[in-house]
Amino acid sequence: MHKTLIVTNDFPPRPGGIQAFLHNMALRLDPERVVVYASTWKRSAEGREATAAFDAEQPFQVVRDRTTMLLPTPRVTRRAGELLREHGCGSVWFGAAAPLGLMGPALRRAGAKRIVATTHGHEAGWAQLPAARQLLRRIGEGTDTLTYLGEYTRSRIASALTEPAAARMEQLPPGVDEQTFHPGSGGAAVRARLGLSDRPVVVCVSRLVPRKGQDTLIEAMPRILAAVPDAVLLVVGGGPYEGELRKLAASTGVAGSVVFTGAVPWSELPAHYGAGDVFAMPCRTRRGGLDVEGLGIVYLEASATGLPVVAGDSGGAPDAVLDGETGWVVPGGSPDDAADRVVALLRDPDLRERMGGRGRAWVEEKWRWDLLAERLRRLL
Repeated sequence: MHKTLIVTNDFPPRPGGIQAFLHNMALRLDPERVVVYASTWKRSAEGREATAAFDAEQPFQVVRDRTTMLLPTPRVTRRAGELLREHGCGSVWFGAAAPLGLMGPALRRAGAKRIVATTHGHEAGWAQLPAARQLLRRIGEGTDTLTYLGEYTRSRIASALTEPAAARMEQLPPGVDEQTFHPGSGGAAVRARLGLSDRPVVVCVSRLVPRKGQDTLIEAMPRILAAVPDAVLLVVGGGPYEGELRKLAASTGVAGSVVFTGAVPWSELPAHYGAGDVFAMPCRTRRGGLDVEGLGIVYLEASATGLPVVAGDSGGAPDAVLDGETGWVVPGGSPDDAADRVVALLRDPDLRERMGGRGRAWVEEKWRWDLLAERLRRLL
């Protein structure tokens, strides 16, 4: 593999799914052959201190740009080219194709022999907007490979590319650490702490935003409780929608059966998954297809923990579920469909065990980080 310059706006300690994806991949490459060029997380003294401490712990070099939003400006492009030459990098990996991939031709002129750009959910939205679609086409022409999460995002992004660029696309989804997310992750302690030890638990782990479907689960709770009276919905995560969700639980009359944890440190997430009997996140597509689920790594983390999953049909979420085997996909925004599937699982321990076991095996077969990192090495 060439020495690689990773160019990304999204990198820890800034939180988020793309950040975790890139960091996990970078850790599995040869640290002597990786240099990361990333934005600054926060300009505050606290933010600078956290960033410096994080960077010092990494086995590879991290170079921070002064801006908190890394964009393909002439200055940033020049700096990326300087780093490419200074460190003798032969390949470039753009952590998010749009818009950073627009720097591809300039970095090719600076000496890059291989350029890989990773797409996520937002590029599928770009493919629906005329001006952004043209930029995406330019990005495809300026790189050797655009990667995609799953079939949903591939088909939409490919529609904006030339035929040769579309033919060069390769799948590169995020992975799951099966050693961290596993059936013995400590869920019993979380249940005991929250007073849920003797109750059937439906758990949802996600940011609290309208697309994720926590409101659909709350609206499904009256029907779930009619069939399983002691059931409880455990909502794990923080976000701007929390206030509305609390109001909805109160107005629906189920506040006593909905527990909000707020934001949870990453290190505690495996145990919170393990606190559930069923994982459910019936996500939905919003804003005419611009607000869509790219993949839904939470479904795979739940599967690795041994839970059956109930997923929404937004975007690439179905790619993270073997429908009828590891769980079910339901129409996003349908409380009745979500309730029916959750009730079926809560009432049938054998079905939960069978689907959870199949999910765990599927993660070990296809979604391990080491397998996916080897795919990235090949592309670079």
